[in-house]
Amino acid sequence: MKKTGTFFGVGVGPGDPELITVKAHRVLNSVDVVAYPACKEGADSYASRIVNGILPEQTKRMGLLFPMLKDTEPIKPIWRESMEKMVAHLKQGKNVAFITEGDPFFYSTFLHMYSLFQAEHPEIPIVVIPGVSSLTAAAVASRRPLAVSDERMAVLPATYEPEKILQTLREFDVIVLMKISGVLDQVLDAIDAAGLTRQSIFVERVGSHEERIVGDISALRGKKVNYLSLIIVKKEPTP
Repeated sequence: MKKTGTFFGVGVGPGDPELITVKAHRVLNSVDVVAYPACKEGADSYASRIVNGILPEQTKRMGLLFPMLKDTEPIKPIWRESMEKMVAHLKQGKNVAFITEGDPFFYSTFLHMYSLFQAEHPEIPIVVIPGVSSLTAAAVASRRPLAVSDERMAVLPATYEPEKILQTLREFDVIVLMKISGVLDQVLDAIDAAGLTRQSIFVERVGSHEERIVGDISALRGKKVNYLSLIIVKKEPTP
């Protein structure tokens, strides 16, 4: 019997290929198959474009369908179908890497695969390789240190309850709001209500050629922004 291959979850960073870790680079150059989430099967993706320049020619690439829906229940069968496509290679003894932008354990599509593999294919070994997250990369790009000394930091999706966002803005020293693209104006309203507009900065597609940093976030009102965007709110230290 063939030995089952290993399933790797590989974080490839926020967009700059040079932020791929040495370990991730080594694994991506050794596996037989590199799979990635795509808006339609076989299509290109942000994660795949990050690694295109480092993958050997013989590496098989698999664009797997991962619809972006808030309600995950209807798309679970699609996740399972994507998993089984990777399992078919793993059962042949091939090693498969599922790549994700940022870090695999931080708001990542890989987490859906991780849970499914554990539940339905516990015989397949899983190795997870951390990556540079958009959160830390955005802090460096915008020159906003995330936490100093005893500052308290909160990270939450902007799709969270609006009143809870406002409460968090008031209670923490540093707040990072993720997944802001669909609710940008509501986020701007909450930041303005907390009196923190001037202490906020917007970062989009950090580390890529399309990176954009906006210091005056009020200028974004009514605008469409990329899904790979976040806002860092950092209060001025109390004298």
